[in-house]
Amino acid sequence: MEMATWKAGFLMLCCLTVTSGMFFDLGPQEERCIIEEIPQDTLVTGYFLLEYWDTMKKDSSPHLGLTVTVRDPSHQVLMSKRYGSQGKFTFTSHSSGQHFLCLKSNSTRFSIFAGDRLRLHLDVQMGENTIDPGAARAKDTVKNMEYVLRHLIDQVLYIGKQQDFQREREEMFRQMSEDTNGKVLWWAVVQTAILLMVGFWQVKRLKDFLIEKKLV
Repeated sequence: MEMATWKAGFLMLCCLTVTSGMFFDLGPQEERCIIEEIPQDTLVTGYFLLEYWDTMKKDSSPHLGLTVTVRDPSHQVLMSKRYGSQGKFTFTSHSSGQHFLCLKSNSTRFSIFAGDRLRLHLDVQMGENTIDPGAARAKDTVKNMEYVLRHLIDQVLYIGKQQDFQREREEMFRQMSEDTNGKVLWWAVVQTAILLMVGFWQVKRLKDFLIEKKLV
């Protein structure tokens, strides 16, 4: 019953929030990584649920486990932790750029190693306030609306950070384009100068040859 309740809350979470919700299959001791563009100083929360791909398996799977490893744009490990078959992880980005979220099954059950596939549900939220499944099911409408408003405000702040991040990337790429165009221009000038020097040298050699042979 508890597992079914958690699944219902997880599905409600994916429907109520603007997040990166997904699911994919996972083999025994297999690691899958996703890449997220995250601005600097952004709180990231991930909700996950690991279960058998075969729905005929038992609902309760205490032997299932997941290892979550997060690396920053310079591939430094921000966090690495082992979890059970369901839960959440959080981390705060220290720099802007591509962050690598790697998830690996650490199940020890023999049947998993025999080839059973697993299904991993993953929901990644960015911002200071993420919607918790318990809060989403709150009965107090006023408190629930207040929580949703706080969440929306934090989402607006996150969007502002994302826009600043994209402006920084645009400026960086524009600078790279200008530097590349400048180098291409100078390379064309150098090539032209070399061709002119080679042409003058060939004309001079031809003239000296004709004079030496008394043909002119």
